[in-house]
Amino acid sequence: MSLFRAALILGLLSAVGPFAIDMYLPAMPAIAAALAADVTAVQLTLTSYFVAFGLAQLFYGPWADQVGRKLPLYTGVGIFIAGSVACALAPTIGWLIAARAVQGMGGAVLMVVPRAIVRDMHTGTAATRLMAMIMLVISVSPMLAPLAGSGLIAISGWQSIFWALALAAVLSLVLVGTVLPETLLVEHRVKVNVANLWSGTKVLTRDPVFMGLTLIGGFGFSSFLVFIASAAFVYTDQFGLTPTGFSVAFAINAVGFFGASQMAAPLGERFGILPVMRLAVIGFAGFALVLLGIGLAGFASLPVIIAGLFCANACLGLILPTTMVVALDPHGEIAGLASSLGGTLQMVTAGMMVVVTGLFFDGTAVPMIAGIALCAVLGLITALRTFRLMGQAGTEKGDKISV
Repeated sequence: MSLFRAALILGLLSAVGPFAIDMYLPAMPAIAAALAADVTAVQLTLTSYFVAFGLAQLFYGPWADQVGRKLPLYTGVGIFIAGSVACALAPTIGWLIAARAVQGMGGAVLMVVPRAIVRDMHTGTAATRLMAMIMLVISVSPMLAPLAGSGLIAISGWQSIFWALALAAVLSLVLVGTVLPETLLVEHRVKVNVANLWSGTKVLTRDPVFMGLTLIGGFGFSSFLVFIASAAFVYTDQFGLTPTGFSVAFAINAVGFFGASQMAAPLGERFGILPVMRLAVIGFAGFALVLLGIGLAGFASLPVIIAGLFCANACLGLILPTTMVVALDPHGEIAGLASSLGGTLQMVTAGMMVVVTGLFFDGTAVPMIAGIALCAVLGLITALRTFRLMGQAGTEKGDKISV
């Protein structure tokens, strides 16, 4: 399968999960009003999705290592469809929180299995290039999904968003059945049992580089989740944007992330992956802290926030695809387990950060920016130690890793 064809198929599959978030964001104020819920309760619909999304990955990864990649995809997407229908029919906020958890349980397969398929097919900078191309396909979600969501709200209410997600999931099932090949050969499959899982988990958790890279990506993803959990309320309540205006502002922030992600592989080939990750992490923390300082000084206007987050997310676009690929590279024989464990740790970390920062959210921009800056600083602290270990390992092996 060509790199372009693989990126298109895997990108379309992987985009279903982000669509479940991005289409939903403009509806959050409307859902709060329709279901008589406060901001914290509506934010829990995101937290429940991501926590279930993260925990379910522990199941899909090992299962995909045992039976191949396609059967878990069929199962997970089916669960996602059921959760989407339950969301559309939700009469209360509690029902919606639970239904979003079911949706997350199904959507998790679309995070784990495509990453494992990438590892089946490629390693190193080739894998980074494929991952970046997949992210380019996924980038249609934050640019178009909020606009699509606001359009559906205007036409037929917030429930129509979930019917649209169910339809998108059905189309993804067709894609899996007709054009996606099985990439895990029978002779490479690993039988799932407690001993194998425990052994593989010990290998991964005792690998400080794997854990460090996973947490760097986790804190980076946490910052984005803090943003999406708060931005709809900040942009609409504090700055008075309409759902369509919010969608445009959200898309501008996302362009920085996905545009930079396309440069990850070329920059890695030219300068080395480690220096690129190092500068990206420093840049992410730097821009986030500068934006926080501006906010605390009282100058955080809407254009300033959008510009600051654009720059910070551009750095984040260099961090996430590279940390994913480099973390999985040494663990090809347990790629499914490594992908699921890494994804679970990242999602649970993100969910916890949303809960913590949500305690201080007051509907204004400063708490949101502070939460993003906290994630960036934690990622930088983790990176300093992890990159030092990577540099030592590269030197010992004679690798051409520039530090």
